[in-house]
Amino acid sequence: MPATPPTLQTLAALPCVLAGPMLRRQEPQRLVLWLVGSRPLPLTLHLSGEQLPAIELTLDEQQCQVIAIGREAFVHLIDVHLDTALPRDTRIDYDLRIDHQRGIADWAPHLLYGDKQRPDFVICSRIEQMLHGSCRKPHHRAEEGLLCADRLLAADGSAAQRPALLMMSGDQVYADDVAGPMLRAIHALIERLGLFHEHLDGAVVDDSAALYGHAASYYHRADLLPALQSNDTLRERFFGGKKKPIFTSSSADNHLVTFAEVMAMYLLVWSPTPWTLINPQAPRLSADEQRRYAAEQFHLDTFVESLNGVARVFAHLPCLMIFDDHDITDDWNLSAKWEETAYGHPFSKRIIGNALLAYLLCQGWGNNPDAFGAVLEPFKALTTPAADHLDSAAQDTLIGDLLSFQQWQYVLPTEPALVVLDTRTRRWRSEYNLHQPSGLLDWEALSELQQELIDHPAAIVVSPAPVFGVKLIETVQKVFSWCGFPLLVDAENWMAHRGAAQVILNIFRHSRTPGNYVILSGDVHYSFVYEAFIRHRQGGPRIWQVTSSGIKNEFPRRLLDWFDRLNRWLYAPRSPLNWLTKRRRMRVVPHIPEHSKVGERLWNSSGLGLVTFDAQGRPSHIYQLNADGQEATRFVEPEQSPR
Repeated sequence: MPATPPTLQTLAALPCVLAGPMLRRQEPQRLVLWLVGSRPLPLTLHLSGEQLPAIELTLDEQQCQVIAIGREAFVHLIDVHLDTALPRDTRIDYDLRIDHQRGIADWAPHLLYGDKQRPDFVICSRIEQMLHGSCRKPHHRAEEGLLCADRLLAADGSAAQRPALLMMSGDQVYADDVAGPMLRAIHALIERLGLFHEHLDGAVVDDSAALYGHAASYYHRADLLPALQSNDTLRERFFGGKKKPIFTSSSADNHLVTFAEVMAMYLLVWSPTPWTLINPQAPRLSADEQRRYAAEQFHLDTFVESLNGVARVFAHLPCLMIFDDHDITDDWNLSAKWEETAYGHPFSKRIIGNALLAYLLCQGWGNNPDAFGAVLEPFKALTTPAADHLDSAAQDTLIGDLLSFQQWQYVLPTEPALVVLDTRTRRWRSEYNLHQPSGLLDWEALSELQQELIDHPAAIVVSPAPVFGVKLIETVQKVFSWCGFPLLVDAENWMAHRGAAQVILNIFRHSRTPGNYVILSGDVHYSFVYEAFIRHRQGGPRIWQVTSSGIKNEFPRRLLDWFDRLNRWLYAPRSPLNWLTKRRRMRVVPHIPEHSKVGERLWNSSGLGLVTFDAQGRPSHIYQLNADGQEATRFVEPEQSPR
């Protein structure tokens, strides 16, 4: 049985480790880990295994960079290069000892399975199976999907059954949709750890301390924007609690603002330990807000109970990530007009920039540490324990650099190759109408993608938004875009922009790009599998669109049933409407969820996707692991699909 969770800490002492360790990028001669300590920690890495003599490494400043985010909060970025390659396809035990004495079994026993004394990992020689998912909203009523991985590891921890990695393809946090109780916990943790304050230019309040104590801080953050008519669009964009007809509604009236708020959010959604350090109480609210707060508290309590298992998964599986909009803010860079509005005001630019700074520390760096050396040095100068405020000028300069940064995407040297796309910052902007949705990748980024893919026999491509989505939903989004309201329906799909759509489809047709593609996506809050073929071509390629969403989020059930049914009727194989789509030269064949209703193509259940691959890099089995405990749903290939 897993170890018991940490108990409530006394206010006199903080635990040495607040979150982590989290396994990030792993290669035979390189290990990348992330953790947050309450002080700079002298760490010693221990490795051992059946095929590995014991290794002990005292981590120096090059192997463990420490960045202060508060008086008692320090991010540790661990990047160890090894002289001798680690064995593959076998379990390797590891430990991080503090002061050469206390190991993980002492300071984080909840991370261990059964009677183990150390966590372990496996470096797989090729990707034979992997987990993937997106969209993890703490206060959603759905069950916690990451516990599917925890149950998988607890049932069979052998090297042969260990997934090669866990890919989280967007919305790991919801910076723009925060429950009242979560925001209250964030503020309590900021105070407990002394997370740095900052000055706020262009807001009604002068600094973060005034923001946290303001009467409008909970459920009314729109009131903290400048009361100017010219900022109506800005107000609606960030804190409007706007309704989204057709799909769903989202609330932005507790939108995170400061760097400290976003960093506290990461700690609270990735680790059970910070919750033991605080005891947040409800703020003064209206009667309606009290009812909302209580409902959110109920779902948040269930979320917190799951964090032991979530942290165990992070300690045993390499975790790779890429952002989507909610990691920063809803509809991030959706159109050129959106960018013009958001980056044209110092307060909104700071809101976006703070979330991007936190993404860099908590997600981006661990994907590809080599890309971030130049930006980490100014980061260290920005956050020093000697001061209680961030340097505003340095903060704005660093945010400006990150907004133009072009190395968020990355490629893993695996078999098959794993290519992870940045579909948020390198957009193909519409030149004739600034309100129209931008393409998810611009021409230059697409050209780079083609170069990465050339001469690979197979590739796994991670695109946060599906390349091949549900045609009816894309049509609805297109209609709203024509009418000038793309924000109302999140009109972000690969086919929404003619140039991006044509280039990505041409890449698939290129004779030197892979013969087998598996595209892993999330974003949409339901799961499906399509197989795509180029019409009138016998030699391939074969393309599988595998979408798993969400980890802790679901689509409104009745609405999705209607979309699924109408899509099957309107876009049946012989329907002339198919010739109006940009992928009319492709034949798209849906795979059927085994436990679905008659004819159902879309599966609506929180959880994780599990894909197994054959020697040619083709998916041999595709499952959705269901968070509610029901049997895994397998997506079955149609009996009559072209070869």
